[in-house]
Amino acid sequence: MEALALAKAAAEAMWREDNAARWLGMRIEEVRPGCARLSMPVAQDMVNGHNLCHGGLIFTLADTAFAYACNSYNQRAVAAGCSIEFLAPAYLGEVLTAECSEQVLRGRTGVYDVKVTNQKNELIAVFRGKSATIKGQLVEGA
Repeated sequence: MEALALAKAAAEAMWREDNAARWLGMRIEEVRPGCARLSMPVAQDMVNGHNLCHGGLIFTLADTAFAYACNSYNQRAVAAGCSIEFLAPAYLGEVLTAECSEQVLRGRTGVYDVKVTNQKNELIAVFRGKSATIKGQLVEGA
């Protein structure tokens, strides 16, 4: 199977089981080998006591884009570590987009960077994730 088709098939297989992402209203905008872009609208039940999008939910969006990027080769991968820097607030009604790109992939380890922006393309957060591959594939026999 060609690399782009495999990345999309792996994403579709993950999405079928990704209850959390669907529950939060996330959408897969694009997946290609080593990269993924997902979006999420900031809904009323996502704002905190400051009337801002809860940082944990921004982290979840970034982490989900990271997951789709590092699993795009059809080799199961999980987070081995990650960090986030919050740079600006996100507000009710905004649509956040997390764009993840692979920085390096060596052996079982990958490093990925994610930029989270709002619909005005303002930078909300930056995230770095380190992945580790584990046994198994998302699309068996591909």
